[in-house]
Amino acid sequence: MTETVVDTPTGLPEHPMPRATGCPFDPPPALRTLQSERPVSRVRIWDGSSPWMITRHEDVRALLGDPRISADPRRPGYPHRSAATQERDRTRTTFLTLDDPEHARLRRMVTAPFTIRKVEALRPSVQRIVDDLIEEMLAGPNPIDLVEAFALPLPSLVICALLGVPYERHDFFQRHSRVLVRRTSTREELLAASEALTDYLDDLLAAKLAHPEDDVLSQLAVQRVATGELTRRQAAEMGVLLLVAGHETTANMIALGTVALLRNPDQLALLRDCEDPKTVASAVEELLRYLNIVHSGRRRVALEDIEVDGELIRAGDGVIFANDIANRDPGIFPDPDRLDLTRDARRHVAFGYGVHQCLGQPLARVELQVAYSTLYSRIPTLALATDFDQLEFKHDGFVYGVYELPVSW
Repeated sequence: MTETVVDTPTGLPEHPMPRATGCPFDPPPALRTLQSERPVSRVRIWDGSSPWMITRHEDVRALLGDPRISADPRRPGYPHRSAATQERDRTRTTFLTLDDPEHARLRRMVTAPFTIRKVEALRPSVQRIVDDLIEEMLAGPNPIDLVEAFALPLPSLVICALLGVPYERHDFFQRHSRVLVRRTSTREELLAASEALTDYLDDLLAAKLAHPEDDVLSQLAVQRVATGELTRRQAAEMGVLLLVAGHETTANMIALGTVALLRNPDQLALLRDCEDPKTVASAVEELLRYLNIVHSGRRRVALEDIEVDGELIRAGDGVIFANDIANRDPGIFPDPDRLDLTRDARRHVAFGYGVHQCLGQPLARVELQVAYSTLYSRIPTLALATDFDQLEFKHDGFVYGVYELPVSW
């Protein structure tokens, strides 16, 4: 679907851009227009600044892998998502918002548990959690909210076990996580949520120092905090990043993926009846490409002048990478607005690209593969328990999804 980009009085399109009514899975139509007509162009954001918007797949991958592009939000010109995130980023840094070599040094501290080999060893545990959650669903009320009953508990249970965070506190950290990923959160709300989660993990790290266990927080406490490489507060902030990212994104993918499949019953049938792990893995890549739940763009700032598609991005210019429309680039993915689980979608940029690509992507893939391959085969009659147009989508969040998903069987 395309439509004319609506310019502001300043002559630049406003970002973020609205999705088309009735097309909740598709990126904003204005992004499609930019991709076809002005693939490297400026947009206007909340503070009146005009960063560059990169919309073509090839350009997104090239620049995200370019060391002349910085992820550090403290640099002048960085295109912050809101006034609240700008304030938070001035005082809190993680490896996610640092450049090499400091980025690489900190990231290596938590890489080992998220390697493909380590994560594959967790597959049986993830399968048990999925099976248990489905058993509880089948034994409980019908209809039910799939977000609360399945999509949110699954990644929360997994990341809690991996980090060493008591799942009994899930209401606490899920409540504060929602504030952190909501675009409309005020400065006060954002800082309070960040502080509450950091305080909690700080206390937990103190306990891990005294009585270490076999989990990521204990490893940070013993190997990094006790040795003086990190302060306990720095380790706690790193833990917050892993905890929030470890459940918010996957939970939304499970729920939104289910909606998309229910709206495409032919594709659901392919996945429901599939017993080949490779086919399931390929289907997950297509769902990641198609849905793009991180839909507010990856933010960077140029360190040097860079020419892209005839446009000169100058040092100090902000840059937004529209991964959602890049994953719908017809030059890379033919008929990109069609969900096709048989497609080879491995080149998608749902997890980013370059040195800052998502640390937890192997874990997310295993969780999604197990969830999608089990849920629909165990409950083959799964269906929406409300009208599709009654679903409330997370247009106000940095992470896209649905707030509730009533289903029956």
